[in-house]
Amino acid sequence: MDIKIATITPEVSDASADKARLLRRAASDGSPGVTEKQRQQAKKISQDFEGLFVGMMMKSMRATVGKDTLTGGGHGEEVYRSMLDQQYADASVKRGGGLGIAKIIEKDIIRQESRTTTPKIDRVE
Repeated sequence: MDIKIATITPEVSDASADKARLLRRAASDGSPGVTEKQRQQAKKISQDFEGLFVGMMMKSMRATVGKDTLTGGGHGEEVYRSMLDQQYADASVKRGGGLGIAKIIEKDIIRQESRTTTPKIDRVE
């Protein structure tokens, strides 16, 4: 009894072959696609955004709480309180805590940057 195994080779389009060659070259180069400076900028931008977001959340939460009668209130206290809340938000993000949004945004920025810096393959026919 002879059993024959048919091998099926999928058809590969030119675009697929180009993409495979590009990935192979990128892997062999060992280059991450983005520079260290771009990584640092992405980290700073993502942390700044999360700090702003957390600061806005704290402002909204502070609005739901009643006024403090101990210190007397006033415009100066409101300004100081908002600046203090923003510093709390920035400090929590810079220490690596925060909500974790900065890490997700940083990864996405790096992914987008590495896509745009990938060299195009010249098609040779």
